[in-house]
This record gives sequence, structure tokens and C-alpha cells, in this order.
Amino acid sequence: MPENNKRQSLLTGAGILAIATIIVKLIGAVYKLPITNLIGTEGYGYFNGAYAVYTPVYAVSMAGLPVAVSKLVSQNMQLGRIKDARAIFKISQKMFFAVGLTGTLVLMAIAVPYSKYVAEAPMNYISMLAVAPCVLFCCLMSSYRGYYEGLNNMTPTGVSQVIEAAVKLVFGLAASYVFMTGTVSYYESNAVNGAMTLFGQQVSNRAEAMAVIYPYAAAVAILGVTLGSAFGLLYLVIRAKRKGFGFTREELVNSPPAESGKAIAKKLLMFAIPVAASSLVLNITNLIDDITIRNRLAEALSTDLETVKSIYSYALEFENTLDKNIGTFLYGMHGSVINVKNLIPTITLTLGISAIPVLSKAWTANDKKAVKTCIESALRIAMLIAMPAGFGIAALAQPILHLLYGSENPYFAAAASFQLTVYGLGMALYSMASPLTSMLQAVGKTKVPIVSMLLGGVLKIILNFILIATPSVNIKGACLSSTCCYIVMVGINLVMLLKETGVRINFVSVFLKPMIAGLVCGGAAWGCQYLLYSVLGIESRLTTIVSVGCGAVFYAVTILLIKGIAKDDVEMLPKGEKIAKVLAKFGLLG
Repeated sequence: MPENNKRQSLLTGAGILAIATIIVKLIGAVYKLPITNLIGTEGYGYFNGAYAVYTPVYAVSMAGLPVAVSKLVSQNMQLGRIKDARAIFKISQKMFFAVGLTGTLVLMAIAVPYSKYVAEAPMNYISMLAVAPCVLFCCLMSSYRGYYEGLNNMTPTGVSQVIEAAVKLVFGLAASYVFMTGTVSYYESNAVNGAMTLFGQQVSNRAEAMAVIYPYAAAVAILGVTLGSAFGLLYLVIRAKRKGFGFTREELVNSPPAESGKAIAKKLLMFAIPVAASSLVLNITNLIDDITIRNRLAEALSTDLETVKSIYSYALEFENTLDKNIGTFLYGMHGSVINVKNLIPTITLTLGISAIPVLSKAWTANDKKAVKTCIESALRIAMLIAMPAGFGIAALAQPILHLLYGSENPYFAAAASFQLTVYGLGMALYSMASPLTSMLQAVGKTKVPIVSMLLGGVLKIILNFILIATPSVNIKGACLSSTCCYIVMVGINLVMLLKETGVRINFVSVFLKPMIAGLVCGGAAWGCQYLLYSVLGIESRLTTIVSVGCGAVFYAVTILLIKGIAKDDVEMLPKGEKIAKVLAKFGLLG
């Protein structure tokens, strides 16, 4: 039986995806934090190293097509051309299978040479092989997701994301725990004075044994990611067979005949190629960025090893990190900080996904009011989320890292806090990037993100080259160069979006009010932490949780008092009109 084609507004669709994203991120935290603690910061360096190569191959493999499917399906449904919408899905499936299979084979082919000659971490190839099939599974998932998103139905995407994360959690943690405990126990039981042959390599002490174990442990952990994507795909296939695709058979029969498969494929490619080029630029830049981070770290270590060691001495000594593996340790630390930094942009990313069909319809219908409402709402909600989160993260960087990672290495938080502080201060930039790119694509300006990403990426690589190779700066240079990169990207994209659409957004409502409330949030969180920890001497992780809660309360009160929430935003929520009436009654809407 076909399910009803429920129309979801920008914020309703984004809300569904945001809820799914929050659940996924919570599952991810439950997954990644124990994984990091299980396999160590060095082991996570291998895990993150495989991801750094997988991500661009996966992104390039599926780049453009999900956006093209969503946009074209949305346009055809608006015009009542349901047969075209269905044909778009069928043709996109074949295209996704071809590019997904190619991406998987490419990742397998480059695993050994990349690990050995580029990343300078020869054992990283094991994790790369374990995650390679994920490219194919995710590409096939994206054909379904793009289609449902074009129908303004974000629920299948959200549910599949949760299933994907849950399977990853269950298998990844269980398998990693069994592998690590079993392997370490085997070493301890069979080593003679610390020496034995382990995975075909001779080790003479525990530190060398752990250095051999970590690459295999990372591969076991990342295999959970691959299985998660397989189960997410399975859910979408079963759902489509049981519930249909959002329209009745009568609607399908009465719609105009579909265009030829060749014409539809051409349209998909015409729209997808510029988007794919944008993704290609971004991901090649990210790959080069990853390579430069590793190589410039190696340069900093070879130039002045003692200076770098002195900066992170306690953290390195606590994990018994060998000198030859300090670069992998610092890279793993960088990846752990990125996991925290990416929490908020991943949520605001949903605004961009939800905005594509909504803005595309408004743009096609030349509805200038709806275009303005969509753009302002997407940006304002992004800022309402990013500003308090960013300033709060910056204010509590070290306590947050200690809360998340301090159980295994109590010195990790102090070593990594500078990076998280910088990322927190730049959170608004990171959170706007994806929604702006999606909205530019929705109005047909697909080339603008290519130019902005290229310019920002070149600047980042140049700054990496200079900063990270400086021993006193080392890995800290990565967060500084990233922030500069996003200043360029977001600045160009925002100016061009407003120029193309002719929209004059309310900067006070969109940016200034969220920033004021965000500063209050960060200040309140810092003040609470200072009072509890420094004045009252309460040394507990609970102080960080209480401080975060305090900041959230101050933010909520402030944003309502300064009327930082717009009526349009509230009305697009489920039962939004009733909520808007209540808030308006007390004079709390902007």
C-alpha cells in the first residue's frame, strides 16, 4: 500500500532530520568515546586516517546525484508529473550502483599505496579495506534518500540514519572490546619478558605490542561502520516495497507520460555534474589537507622533536607513546576534537537538506516572499543553534574534553583544549556552510560553491604548510587554517546567494540577536564552571553538565526577552500556529 505523500515544511523536515541527527550523534558519542578509550588515541589515529580517505572517495562517488534527484523530483511533483518523478528514481538507482561500485574498487585499489607512501602509516590499509564496501552501500541508500527528500518526506532518511548508527554501535563496540581484550590477554599470557611474535611482527615490550595491535583494532572498529550502512540500506529497500513511494496508483496513472530515460539521465547529469564538481573540489582539498597535516606534522617533529614533546608531555607519557608514533597520536587527538566540533554543523546540515525541495519549489514558482522566508529561516535557525553552542564550547572547551575523554587519559583535555576553543569561536561559520551551499544549488547557482571552496581550500593548505610545520604551533595550526578557510567560503556563498535571489535579510534578526544570546550563554556557562570548580572547589564531571545547563537556561531566557525567535519560524513547526499565539501573547516573538 502506498503511504500518503505528507508535505513537510522546511522546519518540519529539518526538525525530523535534526532529531534523527541528534539520536545518531548520541549513538556516535556512545560509540566513538568508548572506541577511542578502547583502542587509544594512537589507534584512533588509524581509524581517523581511514576515514580521511574514505570520506572524499565516498563523497565524490555520490556527489551531486542526491541533490539532483531531490531537486528534480520536487519540481516534477509540483507540476504533477508523477511518472517522471518515479522514472528519476529508477534511473538514479542504476547510476548510483555504477558510481558506488567504482568508488569501492578505487578505495580498495589505493589502500596500500596511499597508506605506505602518502599517509606514511603503512598499516592504515587494513582499516581502509574494512570501510571500502561502505561506499557502495551508502550510494545505494542515497538514491532512496534523495527521492524521499524530493517528496518533502524526511522520515525515511532519518530512520535509516538511526538504524545505520545503532548497528555500528552494537557491532563496533562489541567486536572492538572482544578483539582488544582477547589480543592483549593473549600477549600478556604468551610473552616472555615482554617479547613474542604478534601478527607476524617481533615485539620486545608492551609499548611495541600495542603499536602492532592498534591498526587491527581500528579495522575491527571501522567494520561496524560498513555493517551499519548495509542495514540502513536494507531498511530503505524493505520500506519502499511495503509502503510505496508517496503516491497512489490512481495519481500515477493520471499523470502525464514520463520523458525518455535518456532525457531524464541527461537532466540528472546536467544538474549533478556542477554539484559533483563542487564536492570534488571540497574533498580533494580535504584529502590534500589531510596529507599536508600529516606531512607538516612530520616536518615539525623532525625539526624540533623536543619542543613538540614538551607541549604534550603528560598526555604522551600517560599513553606510553613511542617517538615514532607521536605524529599519529597528534593526528588522532585532532580527529577526536573534530568529532566534538562537528556535532553542531551536522545538525544544521539538515536545514540545507530540507531547504532544497522547499526553496526549489518557491524559486520555480517565482514566489519571492517564500524564497525570502526560506532563506531567512534556514540561516536564523542555524544561528540560533550555532551561536550558543559555539560560545558555550569555547567557554568550556577543557571541561567538555575532560568530560568526554578524561576517563582514559586525564591529560588529553589540556592538550586539546586550544583547538576546541578555536572551533567553538568559529562555529557560526561551520554551521552556515552546508545550508548556504544547498540553497545556492536549489536556485541553480551550482558553480558558486566550487569557486568558494577552491579559494578557501587553497588558503587552508597554504596556512597548513606554514603553521603546522612550526614546532611550537604543530597540530594547533589545523584549526586556525580551517577557520580562515570557512571565512572565505561562507562570505562568498552568502553574498552570492543574496545577490542571485535579491533577498535582503534582516541581519539583526538573523545574526545579531542570536549572537547576543549566544554570548550570554557562553558567559553564564563559564561563570558557573568557575564558581563551582575554582571558588567552591567541586571537582566533578557533574560541574560541567550543570554549567552547560546553566548556559542553556540563560540562553533561552535571553533569546525570548530580546525577541530573537521569528513568527515565521514558529509557524512552520508542528502546531506552530498555536505555539506562536502563546508566545505572541506574552510579547516574546520578533
